[in-house]
Amino acid sequence: MKGSQKTGTGLKVGLGILLVLFLGTAFFASKLYNDKKETEKTLISEKQEVMNDLNNMAKQYDEAIADNEITNEDLLEARERIQGLMDSLKVSQNSVNSLWRYRKKYIALQREMDVLMEENDRLKVENEYLATSLDSTQVQLAERTTFTDSLLVQNTELASVVKDAAALQTVGLKGLGVIERSSGKQIPTERARRSDKIKVCFTVAKNTLADSGDKELYVQVIDPKNNVLGENGQLQFDEEVLNYSLISRFNYENRNLNICEYISRPDDDKFESGRYRVNVFNDKELISSSEFTLK
Repeated sequence: MKGSQKTGTGLKVGLGILLVLFLGTAFFASKLYNDKKETEKTLISEKQEVMNDLNNMAKQYDEAIADNEITNEDLLEARERIQGLMDSLKVSQNSVNSLWRYRKKYIALQREMDVLMEENDRLKVENEYLATSLDSTQVQLAERTTFTDSLLVQNTELASVVKDAAALQTVGLKGLGVIERSSGKQIPTERARRSDKIKVCFTVAKNTLADSGDKELYVQVIDPKNNVLGENGQLQFDEEVLNYSLISRFNYENRNLNICEYISRPDDDKFESGRYRVNVFNDKELISSSEFTLK
């Protein structure tokens, strides 16, 4: 009887410990999930702030264009570039690096634009006074030349921002194992030993600033043993070397484009079990990352 009571007591203690461990694990998982959601919420909020800043800058350009009796092509061109930058920001990834790059360059451009708009206001007042004589007109033209030169400096800065914004971006990156039948049919699987190929899919995001035509991105798949699978080719960038699994080549027409690429298993071998990392590069710039697991 006493032995039975001791067994019952031990069982209760064991169940109590398991309950405490389960509650602790649930609390930790909940905290991680909440932290992730909070981070995503913060990034979305900051992205909207940058969008609002760019929208305000666009409105200032609109007002400056409306106040000029003579059409200023430089102002119109700068306004179009601002709109293109806003369009690019809408489809950009919610990442700290991306938002920091947009905000940093926006701050520099805002300072430059403040000076130009102040100069524009001053010129409007002076032009009203100087318009009464030919000499005054000549002075006005000289001032306008100075103003135009300043705008060209700003447009050069904007062109640099637009160049960065015109780079291709990818979304929805994911990798998985697939079994390939002789008929060509593919069956997704989480089993490393059963996988015939690794399938990598992503969407090249719409970007009105990017040039259309033939493009290429570099896909890198790293196995649990830190080996680069596939072709394992190399690309040299100054002092840096990029090892890639394959080159994804496609024709880009300035709209969303879904792409899937495949990496075959090594000859006479199987894929390793464990965590795989998938990266997509635009030249040397990492534009998308993802992970998946094969059991």
